[in-house]
Amino acid sequence: MGRRKKNITLESIELLRAGAKGKSIGQAPDGKVVMVSGAVPGDVVDVLVTKKKRNFYEGRPTAFHTYSPFRVDATCKHFGVCGGCKWQNLDYQKQLDFKETEVLDHLKRIGHIELPETTPILGSEEIFNYRNKLEFSFSSQRWLSPEEMASDETFDDRRALGFHIPGMWDKILDIDQCHLQPSPSNELRNELRRFTLEKNFEYFNPYEQTGLLRTMMIRTATTGEVMLAIQFGEADESREGVAEQERIAVLEHMKSTFPELTSLLWTTNTKGNDSWYDLDVQCYSGRMYLWEEMPKFEGDKEPLRFKIGPKTFYQTNPVQAFHLYEKARAMADLKGDELVYDLYTGTGTIAQFVAHQAKHVVGIESVEESILAARENAVNNKIDNVSFHVGDMRNILTDEFIDEHGRPDVVITDPPRDGMHPKVVDTLIRTAPEKIVYVSCNSATQARDLALLSEWYDVVQVQPVDMFPHTHHVENIVSLIRKS
Repeated sequence: MGRRKKNITLESIELLRAGAKGKSIGQAPDGKVVMVSGAVPGDVVDVLVTKKKRNFYEGRPTAFHTYSPFRVDATCKHFGVCGGCKWQNLDYQKQLDFKETEVLDHLKRIGHIELPETTPILGSEEIFNYRNKLEFSFSSQRWLSPEEMASDETFDDRRALGFHIPGMWDKILDIDQCHLQPSPSNELRNELRRFTLEKNFEYFNPYEQTGLLRTMMIRTATTGEVMLAIQFGEADESREGVAEQERIAVLEHMKSTFPELTSLLWTTNTKGNDSWYDLDVQCYSGRMYLWEEMPKFEGDKEPLRFKIGPKTFYQTNPVQAFHLYEKARAMADLKGDELVYDLYTGTGTIAQFVAHQAKHVVGIESVEESILAARENAVNNKIDNVSFHVGDMRNILTDEFIDEHGRPDVVITDPPRDGMHPKVVDTLIRTAPEKIVYVSCNSATQARDLALLSEWYDVVQVQPVDMFPHTHHVENIVSLIRKS
């Protein structure tokens, strides 16, 4: 019989700074780093070690000796359980300070970049209700609080509609009010739950992969338009056609209760995952898309307009996205005669945002649906100096492609969290654009890519941007100039 591991508690650990994924960092008496979840920098805590490695500990606080002066009261009643806004109890200015510090640390420590004078991080205008998209899950397995677990009460009906508990694929926190998305997000979710519980409709069982109601997605736009899309977990013919009757009842109730809905969509999903991207989405009422708007410049009367469908990628914080793109465009410093490549263009938002200051913009993206939307949006916006191409970036961005479409003067790149593939970096080096503007949602992989470019390019500007208040996520824009 193996020996039981002894619990280790580290006492009176002062948490000095913020670390990766929202953890707070301190130092153990033996000199090892201590990474703590559930506390904020400035707290002095006892830490129960949950993971012990050669160079660090991970753990959670069991007692607080001193509370941080940077603490504030969390707004959300679900804070600490939901896991979606881990820094909601940390002063927003301190959040910005820690995010800026993380970006600069990554650039220096990972990228070995000699930093220019850095522009202070740009905070978000709205720190609540800033998201334009949320997804919620129906489940027969509501998460039970420790108090409920310790009680003598039995919970025969554990249906819930909300977010997954962090680290628990099978447990859902029943959400009453979420402060991330503007109205009518909470009203839609709560009414849909009320109606389906009243009708005793079956919620999705994650173990058996059965149940009528699976997920719901709400999209809102700055134009005031609203989309509700519902995933049903049963085909219409299930239970001798009862599933179809129940589906229609759900959709008809939401349509009549919320006549202001721009788009009411549905799909059937019997797969092993909740992803929308390979599903056939149907329109029950309204239209298949929302209109989102973004000014070309502050105060523009004729903004850019973008169609947003159920599968469309669009920046989740649309107001802050405008300022992010403003900064990127300013760093590009276009004069009007440049050929610009927009890598990982998505639905062509950045490409169209900079097009009126460039000779031509070439957008490249791997998702065909996004490219089709980009082309349609360009026509709607009367922009004729852009072209969009679909394909995996490392395969499409070749010497042959550049010979055909022209050598770019400026490259704007906004890759996913993994950063750019080494083949893409190599192509950029061979192509030798005069300027690269690198927008990143992960400054660690950005720093890695900058290190690969450092022999040929100098970093001349750095601009962190906060897109997601109360989380550890931060965007960063870097401008590079080719060395002479």
